Amino acid sequence: MKLPNSQRCFGPNVYPEVPDGGWGWAVAGAFFLVEVCTYGTLKSLGVFLQDLMEEFGESNSRVSWVISICVFIFTFTAPLSTMLSNRFGYRPVVMMGGFLISLGTITSAFTNSINEMYITIGIVSGLGYCLTFLPTVTLLAQYFSRRRALVTSVASSGESFALFAFAPAFTALKEHIGWRYCLVILGIFQLSVIGCGLLLRPIIIKPEPVKEDSESDKEPLSLKQLQAVYQLENEQTRTSISSAVSQGSEDSGVTSLSASNVDLRTAGAESQVLMKWAMQDKEVLESPTPSSPRLLDFSVLKDPAFIWYSLFGLFATLGFFAPQLYVIELSKSRGVEPSMASYMLSVMAVAEIFGRLSIGVVLSKVRCRKTLVLLGCVVLLCLVLVAFALVWEFWGLVVCCALYGYFMGTVGSTHIPMLAEEDVVGIQKMASSVGVYVFIQSFAGLAGPPLGGVLVDATNNYGAAFYSCAVGMGFSAICLALVGPAKSGMCQKQSGKKEESRSTEEEEKTSQDSGQMDFLEVDLAPEDSPIRQAADRDAASVI
Repeated sequence: MKLPNSQRCFGPNVYPEVPDGGWGWAVAGAFFLVEVCTYGTLKSLGVFLQDLMEEFGESNSRVSWVISICVFIFTFTAPLSTMLSNRFGYRPVVMMGGFLISLGTITSAFTNSINEMYITIGIVSGLGYCLTFLPTVTLLAQYFSRRRALVTSVASSGESFALFAFAPAFTALKEHIGWRYCLVILGIFQLSVIGCGLLLRPIIIKPEPVKEDSESDKEPLSLKQLQAVYQLENEQTRTSISSAVSQGSEDSGVTSLSASNVDLRTAGAESQVLMKWAMQDKEVLESPTPSSPRLLDFSVLKDPAFIWYSLFGLFATLGFFAPQLYVIELSKSRGVEPSMASYMLSVMAVAEIFGRLSIGVVLSKVRCRKTLVLLGCVVLLCLVLVAFALVWEFWGLVVCCALYGYFMGTVGSTHIPMLAEEDVVGIQKMASSVGVYVFIQSFAGLAGPPLGGVLVDATNNYGAAFYSCAVGMGFSAICLALVGPAKSGMCQKQSGKKEESRSTEEEEKTSQDSGQMDFLEVDLAPEDSPIRQAADRDAASVI
């Protein structure tokens, strides 16, 4: 039957295995643009920090709450995004998210206080970010396997391209039209996310059935079992005849043969049952109906490796947003011209692109645990954050921005897709666990920018904000280092339980076998003996 054009264009893609390409390239392009309109926009809002302080007469910490609330809603509502995606599909959720992002950004241009911006950008746009980002990155991970790390890293570089282009563009544009109209233009551009949602066709992995092999495997199985039953009965008959001859019996084993006939009829009934079971197994295996996924899987909280990995994400989030928010003002406070200070974000963005591309290549080739590679990048990122508070000259800040951007690219592009690796939870549980993981991150996202703002207001030094980021990144490195030992310990515990259950089953089977009567004892027993009578009754009951 020919499918309608709408179903062929917008329906799910069915593959016999993970394609590592195909329609996945369209999903990767959609994720690139989603990154531009979510993380890229969020990190570029530092361009308007000073304008908002002057417009509303607020302090650094008060203005930074706009970013903080947005990040918190972005991550706190991750379970909601996961449940809606599993219930209604990725496409409608992402399209609704694109509408909310644009709505929040455009309405923020007409606000009269910073409190109103907490609602427009913080809540409305923050919810839109969540509804667009998580479903897209989850679906992208399902379309790729061997190339997953590389493709995700390249597609996530949209955030870096946005930071590279938006920072100098909006810095120059706001001088001519003001920061409010800049937000209107940005909000109109973010409407493109709705088009990205149309590209998110779900994927179904349905292995092709091998008819000849499956039938040949199933039929000999039941025939072999039937043959084994008849062979067993023939051995019983021969044993009965030989035993009767050796004892000088006149019937020459006729009595034993009659008992064997009963057993043969029993074997026929058993063979029919076996064939019926084989057909039922075949029907179950060939059934195309998939089991419905769980809307949200909190069972991953029982996994020690996932717990440590979530704590890593919690502390690392402290250093994800504050540096981009304060680096321009840090540069100005250390003698850099305002026109040149905005290019610090561009330096970060260019270096971040190289970081994302290189980590994708490295992770696709390494043989060790991929979490160890991520751990090395986190440790180096922590050291760079400390260096921000120590340098004072222009070129020192440029080097710090370049190093921060590079290592931020390696960490930012892999920490969520890393959930799909067997080192953490695996691809089977990623769709439901990613919401729990990002939800745990939300609390650090709420505290990060305001904590930096409080330290800046207290010390009058923008470098103090980078110290809090470095401390959080240091704690995240410790938690990430414990993921491997926790995963290994859990695997050993599970294997121990399997071996224990296997030994228990073998003991029960041995005890059951020892309790059954040996067929030689039945055949050699006299006809009027209790053993023979019990065996005959069991055979008659089966018939």
